[in-house]
Amino acid sequence: MLHARSVSETEEAALTVERIDDPASGLEAAIALDSPRLGPAVGGCRMRPYRDVAEAVAEARALARAMSLKLLLAGLPFGGGKAVVRGDPRTDKSPALWAAFARALERLAGRYWTGEDSGTTPADMDEIARGSRYVLGRSTGAGDLGPMTALGVRRGLAVAMRHRFGSDRLDGVTVAVQGLGAVGMPLCELLAAAGARLVVSDLDPARVVRAVERFGARAVPPEAILDVPAEIFAPCALGGVIGPGEVGRLRCALVAGATNNPLATPATALLLHRRGILFAPDFVINAGGVIAATDELEPGGYDADRVRARLAVIEERLDAILSEARARDLPPLRVAERLAERLRAARLAAATGRRAGERALNGADRGC
Repeated sequence: MLHARSVSETEEAALTVERIDDPASGLEAAIALDSPRLGPAVGGCRMRPYRDVAEAVAEARALARAMSLKLLLAGLPFGGGKAVVRGDPRTDKSPALWAAFARALERLAGRYWTGEDSGTTPADMDEIARGSRYVLGRSTGAGDLGPMTALGVRRGLAVAMRHRFGSDRLDGVTVAVQGLGAVGMPLCELLAAAGARLVVSDLDPARVVRAVERFGARAVPPEAILDVPAEIFAPCALGGVIGPGEVGRLRCALVAGATNNPLATPATALLLHRRGILFAPDFVINAGGVIAATDELEPGGYDADRVRARLAVIEERLDAILSEARARDLPPLRVAERLAERLRAARLAAATGRRAGERALNGADRGC
């Protein structure tokens, strides 16, 4: 039998976490929903062998809040959400596990739409969709979100390069790419096609060999990628890879990649800024995946050409953020967060106004 309980509930606009435990299928999961009044929550379903439930819940909370920032800056009418499943994606997936997860989605009744993320695939979304309506990124829709996320990162990277180097030409530029998964590998393809020299690392040796063979990349051990002399460092693995202790190791001038929450602490952004390393905020530059996934909800369904056109919002937002950051001598992350908070406040105020108008209208109807 499926059991769920809320482990964090405050005011209506706050972040909540639903714990899901289904012993019959082995499902241990958490679904975090940030600011429901922003709209239905959207965010991927991540599967990892978390040490314990507390670690899973903490990551769900951080990623859901980052998703809200991403959606606000992308101009999408949704709130942030994230599901995390505790398990090894290589061995622990089963139809019963995804059926239990689907039942949890149905119980939320549209408050949360899921999609693929680290450790999950379009095939997993197809399986979940057998039991739930609230699934994005299926093979019949947007499918694999990695290439469109990579394209958004590539377009944002061009903006960041113009701000940092005065040119977006990649020919002969060295890019150190950390992580060669669903986004890192297609990003390498785009970078190599533009003439970049690639230095790569990944925990999976087979992926490294593939990147070396396909792109002429130079491989380094995972523990050495932060020390690589390169114009650009592109984190495309798990979050928290750059903390105060790692800032001094970096030998780049620009950090721009697909990883969610790559900075381990808020202070890291200021340290990067003081060192003259430009940081392209992750929740701006990596929005291509969610732009693609939510396009499935448009009349007529997913349209790749429309998504590619909508990726322009990444370039426009990032250019405005980096321009303000330079003018005010502030870390770009701080400027991006402040902009997102202004957009959040405006959307919440608009929602409050709509609800007040609806209450007034309902009262007038009752009086007629």
